[in-house]
This record gives sequence, structure tokens and C-alpha cells, in this order.
Amino acid sequence: MKNARLEEFRQVAYKYLGRAKDATFELTDAILLTRNIYSLADLSLSPVFRRKWPSIYEALQDSRPQRQKLMQLYIKQIPAEGRPLLAGDHTNSP
Repeated sequence: MKNARLEEFRQVAYKYLGRAKDATFELTDAILLTRNIYSLADLSLSPVFRRKWPSIYEALQDSRPQRQKLMQLYIKQIPAEGRPLLAGDHTNSP
């Protein structure tokens, strides 16, 4: 059941990415799965990003995601019961 729900979520999120969907979607996966990212080129080394490194810059430049629809999709994923646990990174970087 959870796999079907995740697959549906990913399909809807993909639909809302606008132009350069494929590269943007792979870039998103690379961001989520890469432990340490020091530059955009690091993301191109991720096994889920199957394109060449210039595709990262092109995806960021060309992508026009439907932000409101994506935000609504993300909000729907927050459980209604219990307290949500939110985490953030406040690492001090130069």
C-alpha cells in the first residue's frame, strides 16, 4: 500500500514540475539521496542522476514548477493526527 501511495505522489509531483521535468526530477532524487553536497557537480555523481553534469544547470534554468500545486501536494502528505516532527539544518557555513 505504501509503495502505491509513494508512486502516486511521485507521478503527481512529476506532472507539476513544468519544463525540463526529467532532469529536474532526477535532480530532486539526487538531492535527497546524496549525503554531502558541496557543489552542483557533486549531484551529477549521484547514481540516480543519469545525465551529464551540464543538465543540472539547464534543469535549474529551464524548470518552471507549479509551486502552489506542489505545496498543496506536500501539505497533503503531513499526517493529520499527532504532532508533526519538522527538522531543519542550521549548519554555520562560510
